[in-house]
Amino acid sequence: MSDAAVLDGWQAPPTNDSCLLCIDGLNAFYGESHVLHGVSLEVRRGEVVTLLGRNGAGKTTTLRSIMGLVKRHGSVRVAGDETVRLSPEKIARLGVGYVPEERGIFSSLNVEENLLLPPVVKPGGMSVDEIYALFPNLFERRASQGTKLSGGEQQMLAIGRILRTGADLILLDEPTEGLAPVIIEQIGRALHILKKKGLTILLVEQNFAFARTVADRYYIFEEGHVVDSMTRDELDDPFNKEKLNSRLGV
Repeated sequence: MSDAAVLDGWQAPPTNDSCLLCIDGLNAFYGESHVLHGVSLEVRRGEVVTLLGRNGAGKTTTLRSIMGLVKRHGSVRVAGDETVRLSPEKIARLGVGYVPEERGIFSSLNVEENLLLPPVVKPGGMSVDEIYALFPNLFERRASQGTKLSGGEQQMLAIGRILRTGADLILLDEPTEGLAPVIIEQIGRALHILKKKGLTILLVEQNFAFARTVADRYYIFEEGHVVDSMTRDELDDPFNKEKLNSRLGV
């Protein structure tokens, strides 16, 4: 099935806000440990933005901070609403969906039960049939329990489950880690389709080759700071490529 045929007619809910996620001076803490130091970045509606950096640089903490899952201060605005003092539940109801690295699949439930479990937080979410069109593997395994799914199928299920809720800003943490190349290709195709349909995606990804195929812009993290940012076109400059490789240790 062609990309154009998948989810024909479905679009993410419209909005007039160009900066869907605006972060300014964000600091985050685990107990007494100060992990993020004045992070500022923005994600415009319809973009795929990737956070890059070595392990421990603060990328996952940034996603957790956006969701209000760690102690934080600074400013995190979603479609103009300040969220830094809101609970995770209220942040989710603004249309922010989080797919953590551990995926959180309920092993005792089958695929369809997992898809139907989260509440709808906003109008405009995808139907189960639309999710099956996006991830045909899930349709084939719809009666299988979570414990019987491969890692790639679990990742598709974790993403699909969030899409049904109506979230229009999706936070993805390491979606390709440990997956076979054919599954990575399927997830990349799905992200391209979702972007075309108007969803906004903030992605943490160690696999730069994958990130290069899906992202519009990149923020580079070192030791809890944003130290650089680049567009896809800027990465074509050999100097920028060399600088990025040095920062990532590749």
